[in-house]
Amino acid sequence: MTELAPAISLIAAISLAAQWIAWRLKLPAILFLLAAGLLLGPITGVLHPDQLLGKLLFPIVSIAVAIILFEGALTLRFHEIKGLVKVVWNLVSIGLICTFIILAFACHLLLGISVEVSMLFGAIMVVTGPTVVTPMLRTIRPRAELDKILRWEGIIVDPLGAIFAVLMFEFVIIQASQEAAVHSLAIISKTIGLGGTLGLGAGYAIAETLKRGWLPMYLRKVGVLAIVLLAYSLSEHLQHESGLLTVTVMGMVLANRSDIDIGDIMEFKEDLSVILISALFILLAARINLNNLVALGWPLLALLAVVQFVARPICVLISASTPKLNWKDRAFLSWIAPRGIVAAAVSSLFALRLEQAGIPDASKLVSLSFAVIIATVVLQSLTAGPIARMLGVVQQAPRGILIFGANTLARSIAKALQKANFEVLLADPVWENYRLARMDGLNAYYGNPQSEQAEATLDFSGIHQVLALSPNRHQNAIAITHFAYLYNSEQVYSIRSTQGKGFANQESATFRARQILFWEDCTFTKLNSLLKQGWQVKLTKLNETFTWKDYSNRQKEALPLFIVDQKDQLNPVVNQSQVPQPGETLIALSPPNESKVTAHSTAN
Repeated sequence: MTELAPAISLIAAISLAAQWIAWRLKLPAILFLLAAGLLLGPITGVLHPDQLLGKLLFPIVSIAVAIILFEGALTLRFHEIKGLVKVVWNLVSIGLICTFIILAFACHLLLGISVEVSMLFGAIMVVTGPTVVTPMLRTIRPRAELDKILRWEGIIVDPLGAIFAVLMFEFVIIQASQEAAVHSLAIISKTIGLGGTLGLGAGYAIAETLKRGWLPMYLRKVGVLAIVLLAYSLSEHLQHESGLLTVTVMGMVLANRSDIDIGDIMEFKEDLSVILISALFILLAARINLNNLVALGWPLLALLAVVQFVARPICVLISASTPKLNWKDRAFLSWIAPRGIVAAAVSSLFALRLEQAGIPDASKLVSLSFAVIIATVVLQSLTAGPIARMLGVVQQAPRGILIFGANTLARSIAKALQKANFEVLLADPVWENYRLARMDGLNAYYGNPQSEQAEATLDFSGIHQVLALSPNRHQNAIAITHFAYLYNSEQVYSIRSTQGKGFANQESATFRARQILFWEDCTFTKLNSLLKQGWQVKLTKLNETFTWKDYSNRQKEALPLFIVDQKDQLNPVVNQSQVPQPGETLIALSPPNESKVTAHSTAN
């Protein structure tokens, strides 16, 4: 296929299909995107990216990689790094260098690849990437400590590894041009200095523009994108290979400005990154020369064995030597290190430039990188779960509850659930609600919990139930539709926004495959109104001497919301026929005039 319009349409359709299949099967999308690229490219010959795009291929890949790295850098917040365990910091510093050295030597010694390409291969392969690790962890549900280590390692090493690869690429290019050592050092210093300075300046300019409201709301996202592309192009014009460093620093500057809200920009960049990642994987996988992989033979298999069984275990052994992790924990960490989109995109971008510079074996860089990506993702996706269970590092039955919304009703319910010994996480895109939740001592996230940013940064491994308690019916629908496929749909609930002849039907149509919280007249509007009148959410432990009948006689107006059964499971009261039994705990909304009726209840 050589016509541009049909090819773009085909790539878009197949990208959507691959992402949808990955979502349904709860597997990394990279598996299906790679398979699609291989099928369209080297296997069937339908797609020929070089013929299709010609000279446009290089700038398109460059710009796409820049946007992806900028979006990834938006997750790198310094205050979160400071709070991380020592193991994570070791993995992204000592472990990064260790992995680079082992893989560079292995590539050169086993396959006879040139020193320059081997060094660049080792530098590129240090990244793991949250877009691949997160879906894997969500399925495996390892212990919270291990989940946190792997999740944050992927988030931090993505931009840091990209910067490291850029600097190594600059070193290789300079050495290939046979520059003197002093001159080479000067060029590298100029690259770092220009990239860092321009990144800091452009990041500060964007931050001040957003803070002072110089861009209207409808231009914020596009405006930031335009400035990112402009800064990247200017940096590349002034000093080759400094652009990627520039956009990465820009993202880090924005991520660490507490005085601006970049939630909408992050969502926009996430959507854009999904499009770019999907298209890039298919295009780049279609360029793989399978004959080159076959020609490498057993040395390639030996290299893959070094990646999985030597480099990663040694990296973990050096980085994770702490009494807090036993040998089973370290064994699990040693197995999980799948490579993702940054490795694929950066290797393809650098290979194109290396070929233009005439460096030997440059054409093999992409094949080697994709071989590692395919091997690590496929092997670890299929085996990580059984290995985690065999090692006994899987979480016990989770009891965590995710509440979408941090409004007055959501906070009142969350505090009651905490008193019932449930781990509660609230998420709300409204800053004021988030702020009040944190002031109440509640664990809260500012943003939409179904966003890619939330998946990368939040620990969902302990979540068992999802309660959508936002007043916005459409936002509730989006949240529960997303989480119904991650968890048992019977554990995903949404409250009715309001009551009325038309609204009840709308709610039922929106949530027809889910369960609706409480009975028909217990809507968000009603419950929130009662809270404003002084009603409170309370816990009451029932027993043989104080039964449901006794409670209902004394608390005639109380509205039951949840029942905590004797197995400590939370059961929303979805109809008035549900009756708590002795030994169970009732969570109800009680009027203020009945607050002193019984000593069995605990006020919120």
